[in-house]
Amino acid sequence: MQEPTIKMENLKDKLRRMGRVVIAFSGGVDSTFLVKVAYEVLGKNVIAVTAASSTYPKTELEEAKRLARLIGVRHIIVNSEETEVENFKQNSPNRCYYCKKELFSRLKEIAKKEKINYVLDGTNYDDLTDFRPGMKALRELNIISPLKDVKLTKEDIRNLSKLMNLDTWDKPACACLASRFPYGIRITKERLDRVEKAENVIRNLGIRQLRVRYHNEIARIEVNKKDMQLLLEHSDSIVKKFKELGFIYVTLDMEGYRTGSLNEVLRNEGRDRKNVEGF
Repeated sequence: MQEPTIKMENLKDKLRRMGRVVIAFSGGVDSTFLVKVAYEVLGKNVIAVTAASSTYPKTELEEAKRLARLIGVRHIIVNSEETEVENFKQNSPNRCYYCKKELFSRLKEIAKKEKINYVLDGTNYDDLTDFRPGMKALRELNIISPLKDVKLTKEDIRNLSKLMNLDTWDKPACACLASRFPYGIRITKERLDRVEKAENVIRNLGIRQLRVRYHNEIARIEVNKKDMQLLLEHSDSIVKKFKELGFIYVTLDMEGYRTGSLNEVLRNEGRDRKNVEGF
């Protein structure tokens, strides 16, 4: 595996050859790193685009605006309302495909208007090991993932971001709010808003890495194990506020925070099918 600094040079070369780019910019670790490097290489020939939507926490939108100003890049905000797409609202395991199709179609329109040939996203090399149906939409729309292409891992990107003095280097992962819903539970604006407000209750305690998973009347809280004691110390206040939001039961997942926990059911179903077919 190449050293991160070599991968960085490969990334810069790749961007240089493109000349002008539109980048999907969420304000997360990966897309902020990509926008920063692209801006250093291409300057005003970079446009960062952020989608304002019910699935995107309002605090993250403000953070994206702040980071774009800090970098100095031209920043466009578009409205992308996935909750108006029926296939997305149904929340099947390929939900992300419809979300990415909606979002990157908007970015392609911007690129066409600006006469730019390349639309980029922040997928990194580690993402290839996860269940990500949205990648199919990226392939169909010819979206380029340069971090993945030069084999930059999440660890590489965090370390390089720290060297570049990007304050996102240790930012917790922040998937869209739709990722809080088990497959099959219908996604609505009201439910997305409820989850966002519930997570803000926990975040206001100073806990950075968390998820509130929506199981109809049950809220399942995931935090790192080191933060569980703090959560328990404020349990009465948390339960009260969650019930005001409409939850009947409030639970703490003893396994703690983990990415893609709602995909565990897919992995279990796969094992079950394999066991049955093996008889």
